[in-house]
Amino acid sequence: MPKPSLKDAILDAGLKVMFRTGYHGTSVRDVTTAAGAPQGSFTNHFRSKEAFASEVLDRYFEITKGLVAEALEDASLTPRARLKRYLDIITGRLEADGYGRGCLIGDLSLEAAGSSEMLRTRLAEIFAEWRMPFAACIGEAQRSGEIDSEFEPEELADFLLASWQGAILRMKVDRTPKALERFKSIAFKTVFKEPT
Repeated sequence: MPKPSLKDAILDAGLKVMFRTGYHGTSVRDVTTAAGAPQGSFTNHFRSKEAFASEVLDRYFEITKGLVAEALEDASLTPRARLKRYLDIITGRLEADGYGRGCLIGDLSLEAAGSSEMLRTRLAEIFAEWRMPFAACIGEAQRSGEIDSEFEPEELADFLLASWQGAILRMKVDRTPKALERFKSIAFKTVFKEPT
């Protein structure tokens, strides 16, 4: 009878460890210890730490896409309300973590994009894919007259995601939701305000 694969346990542990110690601060030993797996099992499943981090990032992005769908596909809300709903869902998750843990996509963008071309490329792909449902929702809001049409939906989606990442970074420093709430208040009274 073949041994069960420890890959999922290693990826789950890696997600938790990387959130706590970052990409550069995470060692193979840290991950395998957290997974209760022998170190050799890491190299059986991953050709490098970069490849491992890329799979952890993909796992995290799948969770993120689920949250995006939960908010942006809610047909009971207007498109503008769906955008707010996404930010509120994320705020709730950040609150549950005591405002000390942010977004792994943003964290790895800061920490690893400058030292790993493989991770930088994967992060660029993630941001391009992540932007798409936001651009679609913003476009719908523009067509219905909920949001001004001065900027292209893709530009506004990029602005939303990039600015929100900055608010999350500030939140981690302050350990309070003030930066998140300030961003939501200003963004929806300026860029995403209803036309008068």
